This record gives sequence, C-alpha cells and structure tokens, in this order.
Amino acid sequence: MSTSNELAGKVAIVTGAGRNIGRAIALQLAQAGAAVVVNARSNKAEAGAVVAEIEKAGGKALAVIGDVGDPKAVEDLADAALKAFGRIDCLINNAALRREKAIDEMSYAEWREVMNATLDSAFYCVTACLPAMKKNGGTIINIGGMSAHIGSKNRAHVMTAKAGLVGFTRGLAHDLAAFHITANCVVPGAIDTARPGSSLTPAHHLTHGTITGERGKPDDIAAMVRFLCGPGGRYVTGQTIHINGGAFLGS
Repeated sequence: MSTSNELAGKVAIVTGAGRNIGRAIALQLAQAGAAVVVNARSNKAEAGAVVAEIEKAGGKALAVIGDVGDPKAVEDLADAALKAFGRIDCLINNAALRREKAIDEMSYAEWREVMNATLDSAFYCVTACLPAMKKNGGTIINIGGMSAHIGSKNRAHVMTAKAGLVGFTRGLAHDLAAFHITANCVVPGAIDTARPGSSLTPAHHLTHGTITGERGKPDDIAAMVRFLCGPGGRYVTGQTIHINGGAFLGS
C-alpha cells in the first residue's frame, strides 16, 4: 500500500518546528499530504523558511509565532489552525527547553521555566486542540527525551519534565480513546541537530553509545511520527517509543 499521501485532508500542528526535529516532522507530515501549522516561539525567519519549503513542494502550511508556555498564545495557535484549515487532526508537542545545570545551583525560577516550556505547554496545547480533535479523532504525539529514562548529570529539570510527558501520554490514551484519539510518546536518543554557534554538544550525548555506531538524524524521529499519524498507527496508543540506535534498550 502506498503511503505517499496518507495524510491528505488532515491538519497537523507541530510546536517548536522552526529547526531540527520539529522542522523534520513538519516536512514529513507535509510530504504525507497534511496541511501543517508550523509553530516557533520567536524566530519568524526559521518558521517562514519551513513554510516556504513546504509550499515550494506543493503543500500547505502556515507559520504561527507564539510561546506555547503561554496559554493565551496556545489558544491563538489553535484558532489560527482552525481559521486557516478548518480542523485539527494531529498535534505534535515538540517544543521544549534543554538546559544543563546542577541541582545545587538551580533556582526555582529555572526549574519552572523548563517545566512550563516542556510539560505545561503540552497540557495547554492538548486542551486547546481537543474541542476540534474530538470531532474527527486524531493523533497526539509528545516528544520525550532519552535522559529521562537513563539519567544524566545536570538535567534534573529536563528529565523530570520529559518523564512527566510519559505519564501525561498514558493518561491521554485512556481519556481520549472514546474519541478515537491516540496518544504516544516518541523518545529520541542522541540526534545530530544544528545548535547555536556558542552551544556545545550536551554532555550527556557524549556518554551514550549506540549499537548502530552512529547518531540519529531528525528524519529518523520524523518517520516514526509520520507513521503514528497515519492509518498504520491507529492501533498504537499509550506507548513510549524509543528511537535511539540501541543506545537504550529499556521501556
């Protein structure tokens, strides 16, 4: 069965979609035929470039700038999707902050900043999109993090937020099954992504080897998201799915 246009007529929102994994997800969902709402917190140029790439390939896309840690901005995001495309079928909660700081140096404000950007934002996006998604069913995918499952130094706030997404996913799967909405958590391992020039490779990436002997690419994550959004993924819900080249073999 061909899956080249398996999401035709569907509408997807991808948060944090201006670069890296979020960008790859937006592009793959568009390749599958979905109209894609490309969200970025503040970088209009990056979000616009993703939209331009989708439109150049014949797809439909809309850039919406807004901080998904702000409930009002999330309401505006959902409203923009409905105004432009009339429905919401797929919600990809990818936006997150990935800070590194030792717990004995961390302020509560720094803790809350990560919780809000990563975990609270997923709640805001789900509750804002649910009224539309209940009409036709759909897919919710939360993007997790491998360090939440294996541990790491200087990332207690990040790991707690990402681990929270696993529990959130399981709760959503139970609560939303009656509406034909699936919920899953896709967990990337060490993925080669572009980082600001001043940023070093995160320390925890340097300690995680893979069975395959190589790091993953954003498209490796996007391919799983595309599958879960498509017809082949309708019987998969409540799962935590690791994409890491064998760096972590747990559950």
